[in-house]
Parts: sequence; C-alpha cells; structure tokens
Amino acid sequence: MFENFLDPVILCFIVGLGAGLFKSDLRIPTQIYEALSIYLLFTIGMKGGVSLAESNIPEALLPAVATVSLGIIIPLLAYFILRRLGKFDSINAASIAAHYGSVSAVTYAVVLTYLTRLGIGFETFITVLLVILEIPAIAVGIILARKKSTPSNESHSWGAILHEVFLGKSIYLLVAGLFVGYLSGPERILSITPLFFDLFKGALAVFLLEMGIVTSHRFSDLKSSGPFLLAFGICMPILSGALGSVFGTLSGLSIGGTAVLATLAASASYIAAPAAMKMALPKANATLSLSASLGITFPFNIVLGIPIYVWFSEFFHSLM
Repeated sequence: MFENFLDPVILCFIVGLGAGLFKSDLRIPTQIYEALSIYLLFTIGMKGGVSLAESNIPEALLPAVATVSLGIIIPLLAYFILRRLGKFDSINAASIAAHYGSVSAVTYAVVLTYLTRLGIGFETFITVLLVILEIPAIAVGIILARKKSTPSNESHSWGAILHEVFLGKSIYLLVAGLFVGYLSGPERILSITPLFFDLFKGALAVFLLEMGIVTSHRFSDLKSSGPFLLAFGICMPILSGALGSVFGTLSGLSIGGTAVLATLAASASYIAAPAAMKMALPKANATLSLSASLGITFPFNIVLGIPIYVWFSEFFHSLM
C-alpha cells in the first residue's frame, strides 16, 4: 500500500494538499485547469472507445447490468444512511447520495494508472462502465428528492434536468470520446496518440496538483458538518467498494476489471453530480456534498482506498 504514495501522480496530489494547507499562493490558472478537465475526460472516453472497438461487446452486457444495479443501489443505501443515522433532511440526503452513487473520472484514471504499474490487466470495455455508472445515481437522487418535496420546490422542468444530466460537460465528453475512439479504431487513432494517450499521465499529475489545492480548501467546511460526515466520507466508499467487488466478481470481470468497478462504485462525483444537483435541487446545500466527496472521499480513495479495493477484488475472486 505504501508504494501507492510513491507514484508521481499521487505525490503531485499530496504536494497540492500541502500547498493549500500551508497557505502557499500556488494555483493552476483557471483556464488551464478547465482545459485539463476537458482533455482528461475526452481522452478517457477515447481510450474506452478504442478498447471497445477491439473487444467482444456481448461480454460487456452482464457487467453493464451489474453497473446499472450499483448505480441504483448505492445512492439508495447512502440516502437511507444519511436520513436514519445522519438525520439529514430529504433534499440534502438525496443530493449527497447522488454524489456518492455517481463517479469520479479522475479517481478512475488513477486506478488505471495504479493497476498498470502493478501489471494487473483489466477488460478493454471498462470505460463504458464509467459512463454507465455516471447517470443512474443522479436520476435516483432527483427522484428521491422530488418524492419528498412539494411542487413549489420544483423550479426546473424535467426536460431541463435531463438536458443537464446527459449533455453536461462530463458525460458529453466521455460519450463523445467513446464515439470518436470506437469509430476511429486502433489504427486510425494512431495519428493523435502522442497528444492524447502518451501525455495523459503527465496531464493527470498537473490536474491532481490543482485538485490537492482545491481539496485542502474544503477541509474548513468540515467543521460545520460534524464528525458524521467525516465518518460517512470514509466508510461509505469502503462499503460501496465492497459491493462493487461482489458485483464485479459475479458478473465475470477479471480481478483488474473488478478492482476498477469497485473503485468506480467507491468514488464520488464532484463534476457531473454537482452540476445536475444545482439545477435539480437548488435548495440543497452544495457545501455538504462537495465537502464530503471532494474534501474526504477523493483524497481517501487516491491515497488509501484504491489499494483496499484491489484487495477486495482479489479476496472475492479467491472465494469463487
């Protein structure tokens, strides 16, 4: 597990954390940060599309069903915990639950880097599962909140909400990348491989440097959220990661594929879900969701969680 700390990507994140905690004036310019976000999401999609073009699509059907199931079960479970144990109101519980049922594309990129470094293979269609998992949890969160809210709370139409979910930046870039990569195939994509594939890890390292700075600024929000949210931000991903490992193993994924699905299940969104929740649930406290997902769960997964989910994957596969 200690080896994960020595990966340059992880070290960049830790350096960013330190810069924020020690009040350094280091910041990545906003334009560069946004450009890196677009680059990473589009490249992840293209990698998945190229891999999908080389894979046997029917093999992905059962894992896809398992992924959709996780996208429904995890936010429902999170909502129950937040309502019963955390005593959150229905709107904030639904908003936080949607974040935890959805997925972090950056965490996904880190787990792929981690598995590659360990020499653990995974299925070629795995990026498709990332796109699939992004959507159901947001829908479940909205439905849970709408069920409890009065009509006066509904300031946006369902059409506008669905437009935000499916055509928001993150999902659109992932799907567009899948489209480009799948239609181009492994041979035609070679002309842009040096820019998009070869430089990916370097771009991820710079992005995580800024993410470390942003995360450090969220730590202060935890003072008003109480110890429950801190415990939830650590325990919920472990529970979700275990569920992802079980579902991945039962759906026939390899150890590496199961580890990726477990990491996706354990991650929490801080791009797609916040944008969708801001429109769908304007009365939800965004600080609570982002403090938990970005201030607690993201650094936990990057530094400690991913090795745990790989162990989960190996453990459940050993039982089969």
